Amino acid sequence: QLQASGGGLVQPGGSLRLSCAASGFGLDDYAIGWFRQAPGKERAGVSCISRSASKTSYADSVKGRFTISRDNAKNIATLQMNNVKLEDTGLYMCYVDDTDGVSYSADYWGQGTLVTVSS
Repeated sequence: QLQASGGGLVQPGGSLRLSCAASGFGLDDYAIGWFRQAPGKERAGVSCISRSASKTSYADSVKGRFTISRDNAKNIATLQMNNVKLEDTGLYMCYVDDTDGVSYSADYWGQGTLVTVSS
């Protein structure tokens, strides 16, 4: 099971830290990532990190602002969101993929956590 948390209301320019915790299996067997679904839009990949954290990937819209990381010992991954923008609003869902490297294809999904950016 994957559990996402950390969402909430934040002002433009602010920061949030999302977490994705796994239970029942080891995250170190999977690439981990985040999708988000903005109101009225299709789900889109945001970021992904490989099993060993040697590779990361970011959507162009979040490069330089978001940082993905993982702690395999704690079975958790995080998405640090800095300098958030209105367009970062959406439901953020974490996922895992049994693959080497980075991937925006999900084997398992966690429930989402809602991020609302508003002044």
